[in-house]
Amino acid sequence: MWHSAAIAYADFRATYTVRSWVFGWLGRMLAQVTFFTGAGAVFGRTEALAYLVIGNALMTCVMEAMMVVASTCWERDTGTLEPLCAAPASIGWVFVGRSVQWPVSGSATSLVALFGLAPWFGVRWDLSQVGPVVLLTLVTAAATYCFGLLVGSFVLAVPGLRNIASNVAYLVMMAVCGVVTPLTTWPPTIQAFAQLLPLTHGLEAIRAVHDG
Repeated sequence: MWHSAAIAYADFRATYTVRSWVFGWLGRMLAQVTFFTGAGAVFGRTEALAYLVIGNALMTCVMEAMMVVASTCWERDTGTLEPLCAAPASIGWVFVGRSVQWPVSGSATSLVALFGLAPWFGVRWDLSQVGPVVLLTLVTAAATYCFGLLVGSFVLAVPGLRNIASNVAYLVMMAVCGVVTPLTTWPPTIQAFAQLLPLTHGLEAIRAVHDG
């Protein structure tokens, strides 16, 4: 797992520089959080701004963690899947470490949004709340990463669907897990489905911390 995590780190360094991550990826994600939160103000729901900004800020780590679906399929594209299957090491742990850069980067993105951007929309954090929010963000990213590994294990058989599966998965979570609308707006069957997804519980926990 540690060897595959080293490859994940090398992949991340090959994908981003500090400048391109800050002004490219992070800037894009903060713009997305601002857009969806600002939409609430445009439609006259200023009382819901805290709800929207927390939901969309945490959603950024979910989006990035779900990139594991695509990167799991990279092993097939590069021709290394067969040697991995033949190797004596457990292939499961290889894949756990292979894409670990995504939840780490996603957690950083969410924390910048929660502590740097959310205060502009009226969200205030006490010093005593910082530790729990950081921990809950890390747990949410890690749990979503595990969910993404599960999805990726199926998509590995049809790698052409990797981006579609990843996008559909996180868009469903964005719709039903309480990112922009409360769970109670959905029928009971969808609410029950949402309880199976880690984002639902991460959001509920972070909002509970914010509410004291």
